Amino acid sequence: MKKHLLILLNITALSFSQNKDQKNQNCVLDKASNKTKITTKIMDNVEKNVLDTNLEIAGTRPLTGFYRNGFCSSKNDDNGIHVVAAVMTDEFLNFSKEHGNDLITPNLQYGFPGLKKGDVWCLCAKRWKEAFSASVAPPVILNATNKKALQYIALKDLVANEKK
Repeated sequence: MKKHLLILLNITALSFSQNKDQKNQNCVLDKASNKTKITTKIMDNVEKNVLDTNLEIAGTRPLTGFYRNGFCSSKNDDNGIHVVAAVMTDEFLNFSKEHGNDLITPNLQYGFPGLKKGDVWCLCAKRWKEAFSASVAPPVILNATNKKALQYIALKDLVANEKK
């Protein structure tokens, strides 16, 4: 049982490419148990990253994304456009808090654990650009950053801040 659990946990750490005709792993938060579960489903709407390849998973610890599925996916109901996969820094977290979006303090009512340096989170494109202009933008993971970010941010700026 423990071996199977470890295998499942390791699966969540992998980057999963999405393919229209392929079953994909997807992480979801079970609100009743507050645990991450892995489900398999057919991805019928393949989203692309800023490199124009299939969008990869951004992070599962904590479980990120507007839909809390690990991907920086965005549809019409995502008014904040949470599409930039970024690695949190203390400078950015403090900047965001000072500008009205406290990402540090947990908000368990919404299943939000609070973020710390090193966590990967799907940020709003406009907030990342604002932080970039203030020279405090966190590094980005290009393979997990949704192509929709390019509607707000120049690719050269994302590449300049790529996580090394």
